[in-house]
Amino acid sequence: MSILVNESTKVLIQGITGSFGARHAHLSLAYGTQVVAGVTPGKGGQFFENTVPIFNGVAEAVRETGATASAIFVPPPFAADAILEAADAGVELIVAITEGIPVMDMMRVKEALRGLPCRLIGPNCPGLVTPGPVSYTHLTLPTKRI
Repeated sequence: MSILVNESTKVLIQGITGSFGARHAHLSLAYGTQVVAGVTPGKGGQFFENTVPIFNGVAEAVRETGATASAIFVPPPFAADAILEAADAGVELIVAITEGIPVMDMMRVKEALRGLPCRLIGPNCPGLVTPGPVSYTHLTLPTKRI
């Protein structure tokens, strides 16, 4: 079994200021996930819940925070570009929560990711959970620290 996320995984959330992204970011923070950045174009310089810096782009967020995983909560017409932006920025694990991404967009993404050192989970993914003896780590689903 492969463990994709753990308590030291640095997570960024693309679409953190949208209703769905904000709700899951809030839950993730409340349960101890290391959310180090949010990305929403045009909202760089702000903070989510006064703690998580928001950046205009993924490359800047990765450069400033060292994020290695991204959870994508952007609308379907923009999700493929969000996935590609994360891959281009060197994010190792990309979790696309968005459902309803056009099939042709995902075919383009699949081809573009070929040979890149990243892993895509999704789209239409409920998230990831890694249970452990000390804590639970997740990208979207709330869990409790033991």
